[in-house]
Amino acid sequence: MSADRKVMKSHANLAERSLRCILDSSPDAISAGLQDMFSCDILQSLSEDSRGTVEIVLAEVLNNVVEHAYANYPGQIDMQITSGVGFLFVRLVDTGLPMPGGDLPGGALGKATSIQDLPEGGFGWYLIRSLSQELTYMRDGQDNVLTFCIGVDYLA
Repeated sequence: MSADRKVMKSHANLAERSLRCILDSSPDAISAGLQDMFSCDILQSLSEDSRGTVEIVLAEVLNNVVEHAYANYPGQIDMQITSGVGFLFVRLVDTGLPMPGGDLPGGALGKATSIQDLPEGGFGWYLIRSLSQELTYMRDGQDNVLTFCIGVDYLA
């Protein structure tokens, strides 16, 4: 594992497991970090559908931090994932720029009259909001703190 990411596992008990990741704010570090995370027990135990959902949400959130919070300078993202019965709780902390207006983007989809009118991007917050619950953001001193839950199914 390279120096630009760390994945640390801790297992409190069988009912609640957690995974902590510290990632550098670069696209390559995020991609490699996601790959490392999905090789850990906590995410390997998810059903295929749940793994797909979690991967979409984590990739969108992490990429938003890289592209916007750390748009002007490098930094790190500290992420903790805790499993529960039927959900994963995720907490991300970064020291990047605050959310514009101090609040989460709305995530509404724009109106398109044809497939050619669809934008190339701009679906991230819509996907995050659609696939997660209890999404909260706050600025704590110099830290951005984002928390959310994702409903999941585990392998039998």
